[in-house]
Parts: sequence; structure tokens; C-alpha cells
Amino acid sequence: MSTLLSTEDVCLSFKGKRVLDHLSFSVARGECFGFLGPSGAGKTTTIKLLTRQLTKDSGRISLFGRPIEHATNADYERIGILSDTSALYERMSIEDNLRFYAKIRGVTGNNIPTLLERMGLANDRKTLVKNCSKGMRQRAALLAALVHGPELLFLDEPTSGLDPAARAEVHKMLRELKGAGVTVFLTTHDMAEAEELCDRVGILNEGSLAACDAPDALRLRFARNEVIVRLADGRILRTTKDESGAKEVAQALASGACLSIHSVEPDLEEVFLELTGREF
Repeated sequence: MSTLLSTEDVCLSFKGKRVLDHLSFSVARGECFGFLGPSGAGKTTTIKLLTRQLTKDSGRISLFGRPIEHATNADYERIGILSDTSALYERMSIEDNLRFYAKIRGVTGNNIPTLLERMGLANDRKTLVKNCSKGMRQRAALLAALVHGPELLFLDEPTSGLDPAARAEVHKMLRELKGAGVTVFLTTHDMAEAEELCDRVGILNEGSLAACDAPDALRLRFARNEVIVRLADGRILRTTKDESGAKEVAQALASGACLSIHSVEPDLEEVFLELTGREF
């Protein structure tokens, strides 16, 4: 797959403090790329660099195959953004906000009824944003980012404040968008969400990537040298992933007493903590 977005040795400092330190990664066209890191690690700052809300100190950023400095207005019409700066007009209804954004983007907005239905907002479409719950606002802001059918979607904590049903619907929509070829750049504190949705994840620590790979590959990289065998008599056999361990497992299987065999891999949350040493 071709590269849609990339950074190379990108540095950025605020008031003498290095926020991004030679940050390098690439995102392929049609990929869902998870960008993970502790609070304050620079995830939102990176999105602002990639969308030219901020300017890097040094390094290179490529967008749609050209240096970001040469990106055109037409390029940015191909992008949708949900971030902490996404704004909905408080005194306008949810539907009127979406139609306003459709007009700004130069599209008809014929997809708005379908989008509202998908996000469970059809019955609330006339509700003023100032009267909406946090979850309703979040869903409406996501729809505003989707109303023009973007090719590249930046999502900063898209399921924050959503109940499980709404979260599942967002996940379903994102899988459908990816299936249609949309590229998704996702930041989240929800490691289960990242494992479920992302083709690859980059884990940011102190301004640079500590690791970047598919979630399963990262889990295997940090797997412990242990195999757990559950026996019919209730005993648990713990052995190692080597020749002697293989003999023990073979004996358990031959005896007919083996109920289950599991290797021990960490989940993505454990990998995250191992790499960063910090909570989300």
C-alpha cells in the first residue's frame, strides 16, 4: 500500500521544552493507525502538526505524497478531523450544525439523515447543542467530521464519553469506513479499542516512538517464556517454551488429562505500560 502520511525526524518545542523528539512514522493508504501514549505525551500536538494547526521546528512531514508545506486547500478538503478543538455551535441544532458544515465543505448534505440514524441521533436532530449531553455532542462532532466523505480521518479520542452501545456503533462505522478505503489516524486511551480497530499502533513516549507494529506483533514481542496447561484434576502446570517444556506438554496430552494449553502473551495495555512506565 502507498504511504498517505509520514513524519521523519520531526521536532517541536514549547517554551524550551522538547515535546516531539525526532518523531518518525508512516501511515499507509486505507490503514487504521493507532497513535497511543500517556496523557501529555504529544498525541494531540502531533495531530495539530499533521493538520497544519501548528508548525514543526525541524524534520519533514508528508501529506498525500507531497511536503506538508505544499499542501493545498483541496488537500485539506480530503481530511476530516475530530479533536479537542472541534466546535459545534451551541445555539444551533445538531442537524443545523451538520448542514452548516456540509455547506462549508461544499457538499449537499444528502447523507445527513443516514449519518444521524447511524449514530442514534435521528430523534434528537432538532435538539440545540447547548442542551445535549457530552455523549451526544461527541457523536455529533464525529458526524461533522464525516459529512463530506473524507479520505483521511483524524480522530482524537472519538469514543470519549460514549456509552457502550454508542461506542460499538462508532467502532462499526470506523470498520466500514476503513473497508471503503478511508485512512484513519486514531488516538485513544482505550487499549482494547486500539487492539480491536487498528492495523498498527505507534506508542509515543517522551516525544518519540517507543514501538510501532501490529498489536498482535507487539504482544508477541513482549510474550513471557511460559506455557500454562490446565489438567483435568484441577492442577495447573506452568512450563517453559523450550524442549523440556514441550516434553511436559506432550506428556499431559498423551495422558488425556489436558483440558487446555495457553501461551502467555500480554495485552496491549501491559505492553504500553512496559514501554512507557506510565499510566494513560
